[in-house]
Amino acid sequence: MRARILNPTRHRHAPRQLLTRVVILAAALLTPFISASPEQPAQDTFSAPSIPARTWAQQCANNEILVIQHPNSYLRYRLHEINEKGDQVRDQIETPDGSVARLIQRDGRPLTAEEDAAERDRLNYLIESPWVFAHHVKGEQANKKLGIDLLKLMPDAMLWSYTPGQPEPPNQPAADKAVRSTDDPPLVVLDFKPNPNWSPPSIPAESLTGFEGRIWIDRRTRRMVDFEGDLFHAVNIGWGVVAHIYPGGTVSLHQVSVPSPPGVDRFIVDHIVERLAVRALMLKTIKQQTVFDTAEFRPVAPMSYQQAIKLLLDTPLPNHP
Repeated sequence: MRARILNPTRHRHAPRQLLTRVVILAAALLTPFISASPEQPAQDTFSAPSIPARTWAQQCANNEILVIQHPNSYLRYRLHEINEKGDQVRDQIETPDGSVARLIQRDGRPLTAEEDAAERDRLNYLIESPWVFAHHVKGEQANKKLGIDLLKLMPDAMLWSYTPGQPEPPNQPAADKAVRSTDDPPLVVLDFKPNPNWSPPSIPAESLTGFEGRIWIDRRTRRMVDFEGDLFHAVNIGWGVVAHIYPGGTVSLHQVSVPSPPGVDRFIVDHIVERLAVRALMLKTIKQQTVFDTAEFRPVAPMSYQQAIKLLLDTPLPNHP
C-alpha cells in the first residue's frame, strides 16, 4: 500500500506549487494593497478624495498581512480547485502547525475505493512522518513570507489613483449586496499601475512590474473586497531564466469575512479566477487556467496537525455511507 505514495504532501493548499506560480499569484493577489501614487481626485459624487488614496491603501495593506498570518484564528472549510489537472475538492483544516487537507471529490464524483485508500495512506504517512510534514510547512511559510515581503515593497512599486465614478464590483454575489445596507459606507475603488521609476530589488519582486488593475476596499473595515488585475506586458523573472510571463493574463478575486472567535476579525479569499501563460526555466510554455473557491467555513479549536488529520479521516466522504 505504501508504495503508492509518490508525494505525501501533494494534496496541500493550492494553487501555489511551482516557484513561478508562487511569484505570480503573490504579485497578483497582493499588488492591490499598498500604494505610493500622486493621489488624483475622483469624479462624480464620491467624497473620499479628502483622504489620500495612499492612506486607504496602506491601511488595507496592514489588514491584508493579517489575512496572510491570521493569528489566533483556525478554520475548517471546503477548497474547490479546477485547473489543468482536473476538478478537485478538499476538506481542509488550519492548525498552529500548518494546514492539512483530504481529497474528497474528483471531477464532480465521489472518490473510488482505490483513490480513497491512496489518500488515507498519504495522510497516515504524514502522521507517522513529522519531518515530511515539516518540509511541507516550510514551503507554506516561505509562501507567506514572500507575500508579506511583496506587500512591504508596494509603496514604491505601484502608482495609485481613485477610480472615476467609483463603480460597484463586477459580478458581486447577491448575498454581499444584501449584507451592505444603504446606511453602510460605500466601497473605495482604486486603480493601480506599476511605477516606471521603481527597480525590483529581488527576483520575486520582478513579477510586480507587469500588472495593472483595480481594487475595491470596504470603507468601514479597510479590507479588500474585490480585485481585478491584467498582465499588460510581458514580465521576465530572473532575466527570463526563472520564468517568462506572457502578456494578456488576468487574475480576479473576491474576499469575504468568515466566522471567527470573539474579538477576531477574519477575512479569507473565497474566489479566484486566474488565466496566465508562463514559460518556466526556459522550457515549454504552460497555460494555466485556475478557478479556486473556498466555502463552508467553520471555526475550529487549535489542534495538532496529527489531530486534524485524524478528524479528516474520521469524517465520512460526501455521497458515502
